[in-house]
Amino acid sequence: MKLKIDNHNLFDFDKNFDINYLIGTDEAGRGPAAGGVFAAAVYINDYEIEKELSKLNDSKKLSAKVREGLYDVILNNTINAIHCVEVADIEKYNILNSSLKAMKLSCEGVISKLGDKISKESVLTIVDGNKLIKNYDYPQEFIIKGDSKSASIAAASILAKVTRDRYMKNLHEEFPQYNWAKNAGYLTKEHIDAIKKYGTTKYHRLSFLKKII
Repeated sequence: MKLKIDNHNLFDFDKNFDINYLIGTDEAGRGPAAGGVFAAAVYINDYEIEKELSKLNDSKKLSAKVREGLYDVILNNTINAIHCVEVADIEKYNILNSSLKAMKLSCEGVISKLGDKISKESVLTIVDGNKLIKNYDYPQEFIIKGDSKSASIAAASILAKVTRDRYMKNLHEEFPQYNWAKNAGYLTKEHIDAIKKYGTTKYHRLSFLKKII
Protein backbone atom coordinates (compact mmCIF):
# COMPACT_ATOMS: atom_id res chain seq x y z
CA MET A 1 0.00 0.00 0.00
CA LYS A 2 1.47 3.35 -1.04
CA LEU A 3 1.80 5.87 1.77
CA LYS A 4 -0.16 9.04 1.11
CA ILE A 5 1.99 12.16 1.47
CA ASP A 6 0.25 14.80 3.58
CA ASN A 7 1.47 17.71 5.66
CA HIS A 8 2.30 15.51 8.64
CA ASN A 9 4.33 13.18 6.46
CA LEU A 10 6.17 16.11 4.85
CA PHE A 11 7.65 16.94 8.23
CA ASP A 12 8.16 13.27 9.13
CA PHE A 13 10.11 12.83 5.89
CA ASP A 14 12.58 15.49 6.99
CA LYS A 15 12.78 14.24 10.57
CA ASN A 16 13.84 10.81 9.33
CA PHE A 17 17.20 12.19 8.18
CA ASP A 18 19.85 11.57 10.82
CA ILE A 19 21.62 14.90 10.35
CA ASN A 20 22.04 18.09 12.36
CA TYR A 21 21.25 20.50 9.53
CA LEU A 22 18.90 19.49 6.71
CA ILE A 23 18.59 22.08 3.92
CA GLY A 24 15.90 21.76 1.26
CA THR A 25 16.14 23.60 -2.03
CA ASP A 26 13.88 24.11 -5.04
CA GLU A 27 13.57 26.44 -8.02
CA ALA A 28 10.82 28.37 -9.78
CA GLY A 29 10.81 29.63 -13.34
CA ARG A 30 12.55 27.01 -15.46
CA GLY A 31 9.75 26.91 -18.02
CA PRO A 32 8.86 30.56 -18.78
CA ALA A 33 10.23 32.42 -21.79
CA ALA A 34 10.75 35.66 -19.88
CA GLY A 35 12.37 36.62 -16.61
CA GLY A 36 15.01 35.06 -14.43
CA VAL A 37 14.96 31.72 -12.67
CA PHE A 38 14.69 31.75 -8.87
CA ALA A 39 15.71 29.25 -6.23
CA ALA A 40 15.32 29.16 -2.48
CA ALA A 41 16.85 27.07 0.28
CA VAL A 42 15.32 26.44 3.69
CA TYR A 43 16.59 25.00 6.95
CA ILE A 44 13.75 24.39 9.40
CA ASN A 45 15.45 25.07 12.71
CA ASP A 46 12.31 24.61 14.85
CA TYR A 47 9.70 21.98 13.98
CA GLU A 48 7.14 23.84 16.08
CA ILE A 49 6.51 25.72 12.84
CA GLU A 50 4.62 22.63 11.66
CA LYS A 51 1.54 23.93 13.47
CA GLU A 52 1.58 27.15 11.42
CA LEU A 53 2.24 25.33 8.15
CA SER A 54 -0.74 22.98 8.14
CA LYS A 55 -1.33 23.73 4.44
CA LEU A 56 2.30 23.26 3.39
CA ASN A 57 2.67 21.44 0.08
CA ASP A 58 4.28 21.69 -3.34
CA SER A 59 3.76 25.33 -4.32
CA LYS A 60 2.19 24.30 -7.66
CA LYS A 61 -0.62 22.54 -5.78
CA LEU A 62 -1.56 25.63 -3.76
CA SER A 63 -3.55 28.72 -4.63
CA ALA A 64 -1.77 32.06 -4.82
CA LYS A 65 -3.60 33.17 -1.66
CA VAL A 66 -2.43 30.14 0.33
CA ARG A 67 1.14 30.52 -0.97
CA GLU A 68 1.21 34.16 0.08
CA GLY A 69 0.04 33.26 3.58
CA LEU A 70 2.65 30.54 3.98
CA TYR A 71 5.39 32.73 2.50
CA ASP A 72 5.62 35.10 5.46
CA VAL A 73 5.54 32.27 7.99
CA ILE A 74 8.41 30.47 6.22
CA LEU A 75 10.41 33.63 5.59
CA ASN A 76 10.24 34.76 9.21
CA ASN A 77 10.53 31.42 11.03
CA THR A 78 13.21 29.48 9.17
CA ILE A 79 16.79 30.06 8.08
CA ASN A 80 16.48 30.68 4.37
CA ALA A 81 17.96 32.35 1.31
CA ILE A 82 16.56 33.21 -2.12
CA HIS A 83 18.53 33.91 -5.30
CA CYS A 84 17.77 34.81 -8.90
CA VAL A 85 19.84 34.04 -11.99
CA GLU A 86 18.88 36.54 -14.66
CA VAL A 87 18.20 36.12 -18.37
CA ALA A 88 21.74 36.93 -19.56
CA ASP A 89 23.14 33.97 -17.63
CA ILE A 90 20.27 31.71 -18.70
CA GLU A 91 21.13 32.47 -22.32
CA LYS A 92 24.83 31.95 -21.68
CA TYR A 93 24.78 28.82 -19.53
CA ASN A 94 21.32 27.31 -20.33
CA ILE A 95 18.34 27.00 -18.03
CA LEU A 96 19.37 23.80 -16.24
CA ASN A 97 22.78 25.13 -15.26
CA SER A 98 21.22 28.46 -14.27
CA SER A 99 18.65 26.72 -12.06
CA LEU A 100 21.37 24.71 -10.35
CA LYS A 101 23.45 27.87 -9.89
CA ALA A 102 20.51 29.61 -8.21
CA MET A 103 20.10 26.61 -5.91
CA LYS A 104 23.81 26.61 -5.11
CA LEU A 105 23.79 30.29 -4.19
CA SER A 106 20.70 29.83 -2.04
CA CYS A 107 22.11 26.84 -0.18
CA GLU A 108 25.42 28.59 0.40
CA GLY A 109 23.44 31.56 1.71
CA VAL A 110 21.74 29.38 4.30
CA ILE A 111 25.02 27.73 5.30
CA SER A 112 26.65 31.13 5.77
CA LYS A 113 23.81 32.06 8.12
CA LEU A 114 24.36 28.90 10.15
CA GLY A 115 27.87 30.11 10.99
CA ASP A 116 31.47 29.12 10.47
CA LYS A 117 31.58 26.43 13.15
CA ILE A 118 29.39 23.86 11.38
CA SER A 119 31.18 20.96 9.72
CA LYS A 120 30.44 19.54 6.29
CA GLU A 121 29.51 16.25 7.94
CA SER A 122 26.73 17.91 9.92
CA VAL A 123 24.93 19.29 6.83
CA LEU A 124 22.86 17.52 4.18
CA THR A 125 21.21 19.33 1.29
CA ILE A 126 18.22 17.71 -0.39
CA VAL A 127 17.57 18.96 -3.92
CA ASP A 128 14.23 18.77 -5.67
CA GLY A 129 14.40 16.90 -8.98
CA ASN A 130 16.86 14.42 -10.45
CA LYS A 131 20.05 16.50 -10.62
CA LEU A 132 22.69 17.39 -8.07
CA ILE A 133 24.08 20.90 -7.64
CA LYS A 134 27.36 21.39 -9.49
CA ASN A 135 30.53 22.57 -7.73
CA TYR A 136 28.83 22.42 -4.33
CA ASP A 137 31.07 21.63 -1.37
CA TYR A 138 28.52 19.98 0.93
CA PRO A 139 26.86 16.54 0.95
CA GLN A 140 23.67 16.41 -1.11
CA GLU A 141 20.97 14.09 -2.40
CA PHE A 142 18.36 14.69 -5.04
CA ILE A 143 14.74 13.88 -4.24
CA ILE A 144 12.44 13.28 -7.21
CA LYS A 145 9.16 15.16 -6.61
CA GLY A 146 10.73 16.37 -3.39
CA ASP A 147 8.41 19.36 -3.18
CA SER A 148 5.53 16.98 -2.44
CA LYS A 149 7.56 14.81 -0.02
CA SER A 150 9.78 17.08 2.09
CA ALA A 151 8.72 20.00 4.28
CA SER A 152 11.96 21.90 3.72
CA ILE A 153 11.83 21.47 -0.06
CA ALA A 154 8.13 22.41 -0.12
CA ALA A 155 8.92 25.51 1.93
CA ALA A 156 11.71 26.41 -0.49
CA SER A 157 9.37 25.94 -3.43
CA ILE A 158 6.95 28.45 -1.93
CA LEU A 159 9.65 31.05 -1.25
CA ALA A 160 10.98 30.70 -4.81
CA LYS A 161 7.54 30.75 -6.45
CA VAL A 162 6.12 33.72 -4.54
CA THR A 163 9.31 35.75 -4.93
CA ARG A 164 9.37 35.10 -8.67
CA ASP A 165 5.68 35.94 -9.10
CA ARG A 166 6.26 39.26 -7.36
CA TYR A 167 9.31 39.90 -9.56
CA MET A 168 7.27 39.22 -12.72
CA LYS A 169 4.59 41.63 -11.54
CA ASN A 170 7.28 44.30 -11.22
CA LEU A 171 8.47 43.55 -14.77
CA HIS A 172 4.84 43.79 -15.90
CA GLU A 173 4.82 47.43 -14.80
CA GLU A 174 7.63 48.08 -17.28
CA PHE A 175 6.15 46.02 -20.13
CA PRO A 176 2.40 45.62 -19.46
CA GLN A 177 1.59 44.53 -23.02
CA TYR A 178 2.84 40.98 -22.28
CA ASN A 179 0.67 40.58 -19.16
CA TRP A 180 3.43 38.98 -17.12
CA ALA A 181 1.49 39.73 -13.94
CA LYS A 182 -0.89 36.98 -15.03
CA ASN A 183 1.19 34.57 -17.12
CA ALA A 184 4.51 34.94 -15.20
CA GLY A 185 6.39 34.80 -18.49
CA TYR A 186 5.00 31.48 -19.68
CA LEU A 187 4.14 31.24 -23.36
CA THR A 188 0.38 31.58 -23.21
CA LYS A 189 -1.43 32.46 -26.44
CA GLU A 190 -1.74 36.04 -25.19
CA HIS A 191 2.01 36.24 -24.53
CA ILE A 192 2.89 34.74 -27.93
CA ASP A 193 0.54 37.13 -29.71
CA ALA A 194 2.14 40.07 -27.87
CA ILE A 195 5.63 38.94 -28.89
CA LYS A 196 4.51 38.75 -32.52
CA LYS A 197 2.99 42.22 -32.29
CA TYR A 198 5.52 44.11 -30.14
CA GLY A 199 8.68 42.03 -30.49
CA THR A 200 10.89 40.92 -27.60
CA THR A 201 12.35 42.72 -24.58
CA LYS A 202 15.56 42.50 -22.60
CA TYR A 203 13.74 40.14 -20.24
CA HIS A 204 12.86 37.55 -22.90
CA ARG A 205 14.85 34.32 -23.17
CA LEU A 206 15.50 34.32 -26.90
CA SER A 207 16.65 30.70 -26.83
CA PHE A 208 13.09 29.79 -25.78
CA LEU A 209 11.55 31.69 -28.71
CA LYS A 210 13.24 30.17 -31.74
CA LYS A 211 9.99 28.71 -33.08
CA ILE A 212 8.22 32.04 -32.67
CA ILE A 213 10.75 34.59 -33.90
